[in-house]
Amino acid sequence: MAARQGINDTDPQAEAVQIEILRKMSPARRLRLAASLNETCRKLALAGLRRRNPGASEEDLARMLARQLLGEALSEKVNRERAKRAKE
Repeated sequence: MAARQGINDTDPQAEAVQIEILRKMSPARRLRLAASLNETCRKLALAGLRRRNPGASEEDLARMLARQLLGEALSEKVNRERAKRAKE
């Protein structure tokens, strides 16, 4: 097993069981699980942005989320492309 890094509140035996379950999953199932976890994290991040910016429009929230997930430079590029497509 790989060395544990950072904060980990999972008991080592429970973690071993989790790893074994993941190893037994098909690649398609692991991909669906990862996509689901990613979507949950995105929703949580967006909820936090809404709570901290109650007057923000959906478009403003989308820009803030892009900045949070992608960083300043890439989010600006994405937002320019989004604006260009909206005009089409």
